[in-house]
Amino acid sequence: MSKLIETRGLTKQYPGVVALDHVDFDLEPGEVHVLFGENGAGKSTLISMLAGANTPTKGSIRLDGETVSFDSVAQAQAKGIYTVFQEFSLIPTLTVAQNIFLGWELRRGPFLDHRAMRARSREMLEELGFDIDPSAIVARLSRAQQQMVEITKAFHGDLKVLILDEPTASLTDREVDHLFDFVTKLKARGVGIVYISHRIQEFARIAERVTVLRDGAVIGTVAMADTNDDALVEMMTGRSFDQIYPSITNDPGEILLEVAGLHAPGISNARFQVRRGEVLGVAGLVGSGKSRLFRAVMGLTPVQSGTVTFKGRDITGATTRHIIKGGMYYLSPDRKAEGLDLATTARDNLAVNIVSGMRNEGGSPFVRWRAVNGSIDQISDHVELHAGYRNKPVSQLSGGNQQKALFGKCFGQEADLLIFDEPTVGVDMGTRAALYLLIKQLAEAGKAIVVISSDLPEAMNIAHRLLVLAHGRISAELSGQDMTEDTVLKYFFDETGATL
Repeated sequence: MSKLIETRGLTKQYPGVVALDHVDFDLEPGEVHVLFGENGAGKSTLISMLAGANTPTKGSIRLDGETVSFDSVAQAQAKGIYTVFQEFSLIPTLTVAQNIFLGWELRRGPFLDHRAMRARSREMLEELGFDIDPSAIVARLSRAQQQMVEITKAFHGDLKVLILDEPTASLTDREVDHLFDFVTKLKARGVGIVYISHRIQEFARIAERVTVLRDGAVIGTVAMADTNDDALVEMMTGRSFDQIYPSITNDPGEILLEVAGLHAPGISNARFQVRRGEVLGVAGLVGSGKSRLFRAVMGLTPVQSGTVTFKGRDITGATTRHIIKGGMYYLSPDRKAEGLDLATTARDNLAVNIVSGMRNEGGSPFVRWRAVNGSIDQISDHVELHAGYRNKPVSQLSGGNQQKALFGKCFGQEADLLIFDEPTVGVDMGTRAALYLLIKQLAEAGKAIVVISSDLPEAMNIAHRLLVLAHGRISAELSGQDMTEDTVLKYFFDETGATL
């Protein structure tokens, strides 16, 4: 079969760094070819050159057998290559329809035909199975809805190659199903799809082949039918799948957090406890209320009724600042909007929490910078944030290193209960293993840990107990042998309030 895309010896060098090292890659018509690798493995560099956003130092790209070079994304799109990047390119002040047709505007004479663009946008969204109003302002959409709009933008013109970079990171299971159905239709039309995802469980559903990258080089290309998750993880990280999730063997201790009859926006009658030294997993579909529940506990959204007791004290309705000072910490799922200051360095981000922690402890009103800098280095070492990245602006770090910096902030001030909301979103298996080890160390040091995750294997494999949420209610509390995938999935759509 002829190749849609072939790269030969594709290399990208920066001063002192080889980001991509003589990569041979090909894509056939009507196939999904997955690029799999840790953050910094070279995946983004490879697709940036295919998409026209970057140029190779050496090597060649062939499209339909013809050698091509792109100076811009527009040139690649003109040849039928469209990329949905992980970082959104939406203009938040424009409508959905205006974003979808940005650069593809429909006209009636000299004027823009907004009615036609809204109608065509509605058709495109419905064809993908996305329930979004084309007249809605993008800034008012959820992150998942913005991801849908970003994907929809790709379906213009004569599409030959579609590159999807983490397209399902913010989608519900139902929305993922719609996307995969559409991918299947594209394959039947002969469109080739380059697919990047850390969600290894998706590969068997849609992929024909997987190419694994490590340190900018190709480790191997395998047919999906001839491999499995364990083998792919071992190719990517050099370690087996069962080494990813650590065993947390300590027994939970005293109750630190008790929630009784909690009602909040999107949450009904939540009741649960969290004990010192345990990891409580929280699972549910996107929109189930799992994040809203703990944002209410943290005082980030109002509590309408019920009680929240922490370390024996009633903190219902307390301010987030007061709750943090009392020893509770919340790691946001959106590190860019809520977790990190992207314009400053990783060191500066860590320093904020360290200084706050020192002031919470009382003492001198002056900042002891020698102690602060010592703590920054100690925390950076602990979360395995390489010394070369610590003085770089966070915006220039990979997703995995940004997440390590975000994790590091929780060590900057003393906390007894740490709530990690989607702690590994968008990061690779190697970084995940490092973060899971930190969670293990925290739990075994007597901290109470809550892990809220849309990744069911993650929530199940590192938790002592598991809360399952559906439609704003706790539908099950599971532990031990009851924490199986089949059992958990049953409660994703149930509101029985079962406690097993």
